[in-house]
Amino acid sequence: MILDYIVWNADPILIHLGPLQIRWYGLMFAIGFWIGTNLVAKMFRHEGAPEKWVGILLVWVVGATIIGARLGHVFFYEWDYYSQHPEKIIAFWEGGLASHGGTIAIVIAVFLYSWITTKKSPMWTFDRLVIAIALVGAMIRIGNLMNSEIYGHATTLPWGFMFVRSREWHEFYEGVACHPTQIYEALAYLALFAVLMWMYWKKNLEERPGLIFGVFFTWLFTARFLIEFVKNPQVEFERDMALNMGQLLSVPFILAGIVMIIVAMIRPRQHLEFPNRFADEPQSSQKSKVKSQK
Repeated sequence: MILDYIVWNADPILIHLGPLQIRWYGLMFAIGFWIGTNLVAKMFRHEGAPEKWVGILLVWVVGATIIGARLGHVFFYEWDYYSQHPEKIIAFWEGGLASHGGTIAIVIAVFLYSWITTKKSPMWTFDRLVIAIALVGAMIRIGNLMNSEIYGHATTLPWGFMFVRSREWHEFYEGVACHPTQIYEALAYLALFAVLMWMYWKKNLEERPGLIFGVFFTWLFTARFLIEFVKNPQVEFERDMALNMGQLLSVPFILAGIVMIIVAMIRPRQHLEFPNRFADEPQSSQKSKVKSQK
């Protein structure tokens, strides 16, 4: 039997520990960063980078994600409110994070990390980091689903969700199913993660600096741009916009991704060696290996 809709009544709180709570959103965020850190460590080890670079990068990225996503929401979506209540800007735990702000902050953080720590081109870090970020993005959208937030317009499709724990759903859509746009985005990001992993591990396309990063920007923000057509506005001023704020902010990233892909394909391909050991790992612990060229 095909359901006409799905009643979504998930509790956003996984565990109550007295006054403390473990929420699904925070858990998904943490799991994503844990897996992502291990993936980046595997790539850094594969290419013979120092192990300490991984931990330093994690600090930069976590800080940039939280600060940038919060400031992105403040300035892009609700500056009228926060300009009158500046003490609320730091209250990120109350909700209000914007992925475009997080992206901008991560870009800045990687430039600083490259300048201070790796002494390499920022593109070297971007081409490896974004593989993990694609997975983290999918995990965060699953967290949004568990929070019954950031969903879409009404739909008659059989996979429509009734978000019965959402105050906005009761106010605007009660009795009607809506697009589970969190799932749409999560699937798009998981597919991107699979493609980027294939590009790195099977096709050695990290040897074309900027190509993996360019594919990441183009795919992720094109998916975001398209899904926004069926997503509810995040703030009131978006209701009368032909393209909402999320779409307008996505366009520069899409264009930047296309440019990076073109430039990466025009430039000669590099030929890298892959010692499969951290630079600061004892030689005796692992025989040097060279990854076969594809």
